[in-house]
Amino acid sequence: MSRRRLVLLLTVLALVAPSAAAGEPWAKAEYTLVMDDQVALAATLYEPVLAPPPGGYPAVVMFHGLGGDRLSMNTIAEQVFAQAGYAVLTFDARGHGTSGGLTTIDGPREVQDVRQLHDWLAARPTVDGSRIGTWGISLGGGAVWNSIAAGVPFAASEVVETWVDLKAALMPNNLVKTGAVFGFLNALPSERFAPSVLAIRADAFANRITPALLQFGAERSAAGALRSIETPTLIFQGRRDFAFDLTQGLTAYRLLNGPKRLFIGDFGHAPSTFPGPDAEAVFAESLKWFDIHLRGAQGIAQVPVQLSADPWNGRVQSYGGMPPTTNVTTRLARVNKTFGARGKTVVDFALPARKLETFGAPLVKVNASTRTQAKQLVAVLEAVSPNGTATIVSEGGTALGTGAKSWKLSFRLISDTALIAKGSKLRLTLSWTTTAHSAGNLLYLTGVPDGSSLTIKTAQVTLPVLRQAVSG
Repeated sequence: MSRRRLVLLLTVLALVAPSAAAGEPWAKAEYTLVMDDQVALAATLYEPVLAPPPGGYPAVVMFHGLGGDRLSMNTIAEQVFAQAGYAVLTFDARGHGTSGGLTTIDGPREVQDVRQLHDWLAARPTVDGSRIGTWGISLGGGAVWNSIAAGVPFAASEVVETWVDLKAALMPNNLVKTGAVFGFLNALPSERFAPSVLAIRADAFANRITPALLQFGAERSAAGALRSIETPTLIFQGRRDFAFDLTQGLTAYRLLNGPKRLFIGDFGHAPSTFPGPDAEAVFAESLKWFDIHLRGAQGIAQVPVQLSADPWNGRVQSYGGMPPTTNVTTRLARVNKTFGARGKTVVDFALPARKLETFGAPLVKVNASTRTQAKQLVAVLEAVSPNGTATIVSEGGTALGTGAKSWKLSFRLISDTALIAKGSKLRLTLSWTTTAHSAGNLLYLTGVPDGSSLTIKTAQVTLPVLRQAVSG
């Protein structure tokens, strides 16, 4: 389809005349953009009040998270990108805000929306269509990845606390993070989800990894296309994000072939928040990236990988590649304890008498057996400080082989980075769900039938830690 015909299909209705906020360098206008399937998307466009340069303004398209809308993106647009002289387009994704349609959670239909939004913006006489970047968070980051993988010609991109492999993120070790999935699928009323989403919801909540569920994840994952992506991309991944962990950002950084950077910050999904305390540093790096790749700015220092301290103290450590790490392995604990359908087993381990900062996915090794059918094992790993304060370092789980009665298990937990104070001990809680650890720990919710039991014979943990801690 020609761009001219596509622009004709995109019926544009200005809801209010462009207006400039008093003292601000941008004007703001509201639009309704009608997609080629006649679904109307609500949008906001910011443009600088100064006359455009030859060729037009550089621009940024912003994508919100699941259950969000363009209003939160407008705040960032006004305070960061429009303030810096970029044209900025924000919009309510289909099924969100005041837009029509049903969300398929970054499926092919949303990718088509992104393509049409890009082309509408590129066709504006005030915008340089060759210098349009994109910024997306969580669901919006997935839309960015999938759109770039599909060939939408963004000149630069930034993705924040999102995924490249949805199965690896939400179904690691063939065990669904049922609590995280429940939270995401309750971020909108059911009537705003497409049938394709509702069709897999029951399987996801029940931890049934069906072919339909796997296909759903594969269609929304860009991991297989990363090596062919050359769009300059800045990856923002949270230090402690139990939905989309460090693995997602590390995988993207490792496989991308074009210009790339990785910023690991003090933000994310639970147990973190966005924005985090390092927001000023995050958006400073964000602007630098767009200035270089959309404006052609010269002389701006950039480093491949950066890591914020936590608690935030203004320190951002820079690296020429992945931060150097080493492993700390605990002694092998002989446990020989059995727990039932509502029970758990807790094992404490000594740690070296120094400050440690993890970086990566802890490895749990367990020998276990049962007389009944057991479907899963969930682990919560805590650091208990000398004063008794416990902080979750990581957690995760694994499906157990059907019909087996004994296992030698070796499975990775969530990949993150967490500070462990000097003198702390490591505490491993093993059960069927994370709620067995504490009622408020809602990552893994699907329990097991009454009468289930599991005997833990031995346990051991290996922590990947930074050779030189950044935090504390």
